[in-house]
Amino acid sequence: MPHFVIDCSEQIIKLKTPEHIMQNVYDIAKSTGLFTAEDIKVRINPFQYYNTGNTKDDFIHVFANIMQGRNTEQKSNLSKQIVTELKAMFPQVPIISINIRDFEKATYCNKTMV
Repeated sequence: MPHFVIDCSEQIIKLKTPEHIMQNVYDIAKSTGLFTAEDIKVRINPFQYYNTGNTKDDFIHVFANIMQGRNTEQKSNLSKQIVTELKAMFPQVPIISINIRDFEKATYCNKTMV
């Protein structure tokens, strides 16, 4: 935990490697001090088929799933830092966004917990 899932148009991974994109998101998440390095997970899903407002504009959207306990200011800072980095990496991409969702500790489970 946390999980950062990057959805993007397929063109994005032709501009920069998936590894480079994921590493930058990882580095930003780590730099905030909100998470331990070994807990951060990042994945990328490039889409060949998509519709962005009835266009084929390239896009990047990060879904950040984190354990509850961070305040709004911390989550806002994390969002802004990730979008700022992606905007610097991809100035030509018109749609770059993120949303953060909290996991509830009470309902979260992984295999080491059972």
